Amino acid sequence: MTQKIALVTGASRGLGAALAEQLAARGWHVIAVARTVGGLEEVDDRIKALALPGVGGLTLAPMDVTNEDAMRHLCLQVHERWGGVDLWAHTAIHAAPLAPAGSLDGKDFDKSVNINLRATGALIPMVEPLLRARSGTALFFDDPRGGEKFFGAYGATKAAQIALARSWQTETATIGPKVIIATPAPMPTAVRARFFPGEDRAPLSAPRTEATRILADI
Repeated sequence: MTQKIALVTGASRGLGAALAEQLAARGWHVIAVARTVGGLEEVDDRIKALALPGVGGLTLAPMDVTNEDAMRHLCLQVHERWGGVDLWAHTAIHAAPLAPAGSLDGKDFDKSVNINLRATGALIPMVEPLLRARSGTALFFDDPRGGEKFFGAYGATKAAQIALARSWQTETATIGPKVIIATPAPMPTAVRARFFPGEDRAPLSAPRTEATRILADI
């Protein structure tokens, strides 16, 4: 049987790392994309430490999802080596500091637009042919903060990202690829810690738990 291939953008920590590890544990080969080389290497080390029969492999792709030339080259390499992907999980996100809408930092807002929205819009046309080649699935993650006070930059750009994903989902409902928009439970990630410092993290759901739950539908 042909090995399944997954592309995980934002795979160095949090839910992205947990998804990469869960997929590899199930025998998938995972192309893990993130800017943080050390984080990717830690994910690779954890997968290798499983030392179980049937564990899949990991291709580390340390790059910025906003670098369209680099991502286009990566997608071409994936096409040439595997012909396509069975799953694209897009977890890359920029969590701008909380601030009143009247005091938004221009650089942080631009970074939010570039990572959360523009990169998604650029990646969909690149990855869509790879998904269609294997009747694959695209997976996005909602975090509905739009309209909440102080969440202007993150809430607006995350909502725009999901709106784009929903349009793609509707457009491809009958022709593929399949597009799933999941809403993870609150997790003790670096993103959440930035928004809620000092929060009691004990009741939060572990990224591994959420990865298992979400992948059950794939």
